[in-house]
Amino acid sequence: MDEDVYFHKTVTLRAGKENLRFRTSQELFSSYDIDTGTRSLLRSVIEAKIGPKIILDLGCGYGPLGLTLKKLYPESTVHMMDRDALAIEYTRQNAKLNGLEDVEIYGSLGYDDVKRSDFDIIVANIPGKAGGEVIAYLLREARYYLAPGGTAVIVVVAALESAVSKIMQDTQGLEIIFTRKRSGHVIFHYRFNGKAGPIKPEVSALERGVYHRNNIKIHLDDLEYSMQTAYGLPEFDSLNYGSEMLITALNKMQGRKIQRAMVFNPGQGHIAVALWKTIHPNNIELVDRDLLALRYSRSNLIANGCPPEKINIRHQVGLEDKDNKKSDLMAGVLREESQPAIFATIRQAGEQLSPGGTIIVTGGSTAITRLADYLEGEERLSIKGRERRRGYSLLALEKVL
Repeated sequence: MDEDVYFHKTVTLRAGKENLRFRTSQELFSSYDIDTGTRSLLRSVIEAKIGPKIILDLGCGYGPLGLTLKKLYPESTVHMMDRDALAIEYTRQNAKLNGLEDVEIYGSLGYDDVKRSDFDIIVANIPGKAGGEVIAYLLREARYYLAPGGTAVIVVVAALESAVSKIMQDTQGLEIIFTRKRSGHVIFHYRFNGKAGPIKPEVSALERGVYHRNNIKIHLDDLEYSMQTAYGLPEFDSLNYGSEMLITALNKMQGRKIQRAMVFNPGQGHIAVALWKTIHPNNIELVDRDLLALRYSRSNLIANGCPPEKINIRHQVGLEDKDNKKSDLMAGVLREESQPAIFATIRQAGEQLSPGGTIIVTGGSTAITRLADYLEGEERLSIKGRERRRGYSLLALEKVL
């Protein structure tokens, strides 16, 4: 990449007789070094002499598990997936950095988008903040993606040991074949005994409500809407002040004709739903790194009356559009990212904005202040409005004709 605004540093890993390098980002887990849980998991696989031929790395991050296994077992087929498009991008970079080819790297929400079901081994560094129901889903439904006799190998922080052990003990046909405690982590190897277990569900985990948290109703000004919220996304029970300001700004735009609108970093979908209910654009584009946010936002839009054919999803890093489609209105929330990443997001937004179009963005007051200072030297975007409320700020921008 000519300019990588997310890059943090390059770290190294020695596994067996192999040495690997990994580009990391502070936006991804374990950016300063390969974490001890990952190292312990890899060591346990080598010692177990599993010799896997088909490997799934579930939630790959920047790629240390799956890419190291590919290096150790070069004849293997490796699939690597993550819900974060930045993780997918960095895994691809690191595959190239280590000269590894024939690795399938793609976005997936849990197992929902996994492309095959005959893996010899599934490896995962289970995130501690995933929530009990999601962790149970990840552990139990490995049975549908493992080949007969296949092994799942996971690492969890020690605080989750009792909860994970109970999930496994309560799961029909699951056999723990190895455990190891080390450096604040616990490694589990387990498999399924082949006896008849639950039939694989016909619908996705998303549709089954694995990620569901609350059903809520939002009342703001004269706007009212219902939401199904998810674990792992912000604003699951109420709006923050930044979103309130943004929705109020959209409400003031009622009657404006919008052909195409974009919502970036949509979270649960509050901004997208408010935009639909107040302005009714002909098309709404949702853009985000996070596949969970995109799918919940889409679902909430549909639940609030937006026809599915009017919604387009782009799971990607940044806002660039290879088709160079223009939006009349763009609305979104700044992530807690580095200044270069925030500036790049707004530059890309400006490039995708129609002449005379509007960008409404909200975030922490410090981030918005720095963005406003940066935009003073930007000729294509002019600041048309600014608000501040209890640590949050909003900026309204217009594309210069």
